[in-house]
This record gives sequence, structure tokens and C-alpha cells, in this order.
Amino acid sequence: MSEQHFFSKGKLLLTAEYAVLDGATALALPTKMGQSLDIKPVETNELAWTSIDANGKEWFSATFDFDTFKCKKTSNFDVAMMLEKIFAAAIHLKYDNSVAKNRGVRPPQYLTPFSAETRLTFPREWGLGTSSTLISNIAQVFHVNPYALLAATFGGSGYDIACANADSPILFKLDKGVPFSEKAAFTPTFSENLYFIYLGKKQNSREGIERYKNQQIAAKNNSNTKGGYLKEISDLTTAFLTARDLKTFEKLIEQHENIIAALVGLPRAKTLYFADYWGEIKSLGAWGGDFVLATSNRNDNDTKKYFNTKGFNTVLTYAEMML
Repeated sequence: MSEQHFFSKGKLLLTAEYAVLDGATALALPTKMGQSLDIKPVETNELAWTSIDANGKEWFSATFDFDTFKCKKTSNFDVAMMLEKIFAAAIHLKYDNSVAKNRGVRPPQYLTPFSAETRLTFPREWGLGTSSTLISNIAQVFHVNPYALLAATFGGSGYDIACANADSPILFKLDKGVPFSEKAAFTPTFSENLYFIYLGKKQNSREGIERYKNQQIAAKNNSNTKGGYLKEISDLTTAFLTARDLKTFEKLIEQHENIIAALVGLPRAKTLYFADYWGEIKSLGAWGGDFVLATSNRNDNDTKKYFNTKGFNTVLTYAEMML
């Protein structure tokens, strides 16, 4: 096996957060930043794994037996167990269950012992897809379907996997549980009026999804609720693509935020943190943490100063974040 390099992009979900799980059409944005995976052949019968953060510092290391993919030593037990789970899932996806059962967790024949180094180009805490970019890269190493690998490990809709290998914004939808994505013509003429603000309040996506599911179970007696809001969200996604000016875009954000707030039973980020802000605020992905999108009709200095005085110091322009 020769040296190989893989790179998967990060993601932000602009529309249909939570609702995408039930089939709403979402608009998702791959980011410039992501995670690489470099593998090199080694002489030992081991898999040596090293993970480097955006500052160039090693944050994780482990050594796995290459025949069993069991960890032999590590700097972080929980992360090592997560990798074991991913390796095992990749092997089982490569073979049918009967073969996998007889083989156990053993590497495919085309893989020989190698060392692996991952490197993030965004801070780990930003929530741009440390897990999804890892899954995408490992799926390429093992030659397996990344959506199936995600489903067998972290779960989720799969929009982040679609973003990992996309070269432009995408429309994403689950059709009877099958992921479908296509290129989206999202090129806002007002992109200089869009900012991404890191809230620094890391959210667990699985907890947010669980809250959403519980809300939907509670609302099941309302017969037309589900179909109604899924269409409404999908229609808003289309409207986001066709918005030609900032005011229209801001009205769409407000409509979308109000629908999701009712679905998940949580207040808007604007209500919580930016009630006196002159523009609109849109949550991106799990509500309550990570990044939000802000619109602004004021200059760059005034916009950044507002968020900085509120204690939010990571404010990125659209050009800095997006492809």
C-alpha cells in the first residue's frame, strides 16, 4: 500500500435543522476548513494513529493491533474506543454478516499495516464536523459507504457526510431514509452582509435530536402537523436559494427560526443573546451552541464590535468560512 492523502470538508446546516431527519429538504454549506487523513505503510503489524489540532499540537495518539484493531496503548481511552468501533463497523460493512462473523474484525486484504495522521484545519470545539470528516476519510481508506459507516457509528441525517466531499452548497434530503444530495445554486449577492459567530456553547447533536424526537412524539395527536411543517421548511429552503436581497433573506430567517423554535421547544439564539441586535440571527445545526449566522447592513467594524462587546470574539465573514 502506498502513501495516501484524504481531505474532507466541514459543514454548516443553513436550513431544516432537525426537520431534515423526517424528510425536509435542507440547504447545507461545506466549509473551506476540514480534516485531513494521511496514511503511510509501516513495517510493524500495527496501526499507529496520531491526531493533530488546528494549532499543530498533538491531541490524541494510539497504537492498534493490525490483525484485530484492538487498542494496545493510547493517550485517551474514550477516543480509542470510538476508533475501535469505527474500524469494526467498517470491516463489517465490507463483508456480509456471515463472513464478518467468521472472520472477526480483521483488515481487508488490500490493507497492509500503516500509520495514520489526522490534521484539523479548524479548532476542535467549533463543531464544524470533527466526527463527520473523520468518518468520511476512514470510509475512503476502507472503501465503504460513508453514509452506512455514519449510521453504524454516530448516526444522524448524513448531510454532514454529503458536505464532506462537496465542492459547493448542496440541497440534501432523506427519501425514505436514503440520503440524496445535489448541487445548490446558493450564491447570495449580499454575502458581504453575512457573518458566522461562534457561541462557544458546545452542543451535543444527539441530545438535540433526542429532544426534537420527543417533541414530535408529544405532537403526534395533531394529525397534520408533520406533513405541514416539513413542506413549510422545504419551501423555505427553496426561498433561501432565490432571495435576491438582504431584507427578504432576513424575513425568511425569522420565519424559519420561529418554526424550529416551536418544534424543539427552545428559544431563538437571538432572543437569548442578541435581543438588541439590528440584523437577524439564524441557528445552524443543533440549537443553543456552536455557530450562528448573522446578517448585518452595517459596516464590518460596527458588526464585529457588537459581537465582541457581547463576549463573542470569533466572528468570521462569509468569504472566510465558505468555499
